Amino acid sequence: MKIKFCGAARTVTGSKHLMMPDDGKMILLDCGFFQGRGAETDSMNREFVFEPAKMDYLILSHAHIDHSGNIPNLVKQGFRGPIICTPATADLCKIMLLDSAHIQESDVRFINKRRMKQHLEPLKPIYSVKDAEACLSLFVSVPYNTSYNVYENLKVTFTDSGHILGAAGVNLELTENGETKKIFFSGDIGRYNDAILKDPQPFPQADYIITESTYGDRLHGDTAYSEQKLFDVVFNTCITKKGKLIIPAFSLGRTQELVYALDQMEHKKMLPRINVYVDSPLSVNATAIMRKHPECFNEDIIEYMKTDSNPFGFDNLIYVQDVIESKQLNDLPEPCIIISASGMADAGRIKHHIANNVSNPNNTILMVGYAEPNSLGGKLRAGNKVVKIFGVEHEIKAEVIIIDSYSAHGDYKEMINYLGCQDAKKVKQVFLVHGEYEVQLNYKEKLLDAGFRNITIPAQNDVIEIK
Repeated sequence: MKIKFCGAARTVTGSKHLMMPDDGKMILLDCGFFQGRGAETDSMNREFVFEPAKMDYLILSHAHIDHSGNIPNLVKQGFRGPIICTPATADLCKIMLLDSAHIQESDVRFINKRRMKQHLEPLKPIYSVKDAEACLSLFVSVPYNTSYNVYENLKVTFTDSGHILGAAGVNLELTENGETKKIFFSGDIGRYNDAILKDPQPFPQADYIITESTYGDRLHGDTAYSEQKLFDVVFNTCITKKGKLIIPAFSLGRTQELVYALDQMEHKKMLPRINVYVDSPLSVNATAIMRKHPECFNEDIIEYMKTDSNPFGFDNLIYVQDVIESKQLNDLPEPCIIISASGMADAGRIKHHIANNVSNPNNTILMVGYAEPNSLGGKLRAGNKVVKIFGVEHEIKAEVIIIDSYSAHGDYKEMINYLGCQDAKKVKQVFLVHGEYEVQLNYKEKLLDAGFRNITIPAQNDVIEIK
């Protein structure tokens, strides 16, 4: 068998790994969007480094756009096989892929207005809403801890990775020449003691492991500190400075965790009487889907729901779907909190909110998770003094604050803890993906200290044979 690493190789986004067994089948693990790579991002997403029509199966770890976002384009270019994932992932993709298409069409319309004035050719979205709708019938749902025959020589079992709703570690049993190889793909690894989700679940012994490494060189802060820090930022921005608090957050996972934290503050009578706007149609729909899957919740939130049946709703929380209402937020004179997608601030309504608020020193931009270094969010995290949004430069006068403990990705201790269910001596090879190269080199040393051997960091488009 060979594996071609087609994305998230020495970088974080664009997760795509192509398994090529000796029987001639083509099995794709994830089909995500590259994000935050500047001008090259568009071309990297439009064209695949394999022929989509020749792919037989797609096995999807979870619904985040850097893992699922290019599925409509894959189908548009000829893929017709099943897309195998957990039930919650399938539910989420039905809204997330349509939302991605809507965002592309909206952003392209906005950009093309400027291009027309410059007498430039109009751009087209990578895929349309119609393309996104066309892929939905291909999804096949498989519950956690259920062995599923992909075809005669391949079985898959999903285990809960604790990253977002429905996220899974992918356990594969591939039979070649009478021998069965056990291959594990981590997708993204979640946090222990998450506010909402269950802890990452141990997984069966593997021969080969493909694992993420996003935070392979750092530790997250204490979650108790993050709640106090969030309260301090809210109070300082909205009460002391009477400004707006703008929070870029992924519509799935991060947004609900923030809303839940604010809900708890409101429940304790700590939250100032200001409006909180969740400005993302996707967040509204994703929150509704989370309510449908309490089987993914941990015991703490289940207990909390006995006294507050709606942990994602409270007085002064307003979910915004209409684009006109979204634009009206820019003219609000009073202090407020605006949570909007995307988390990397690279697409969607959040770009408009940052553009309209980043030059006011009374305002705060709060970053609560990873952002690819070249994305708008990455530049804000890095302390840039000027950012370009929709081709216009904006001076950064708003305060930029970072709280990484809200990240849905485990830090290096949590990732090593997750892999600790394995007998490291029985693992023949470990492949590090979904991380920046310098971070991966650091994480590799930590894994060696933990007893793992033969650790490989594949580059983009590397093909590695597993004998």
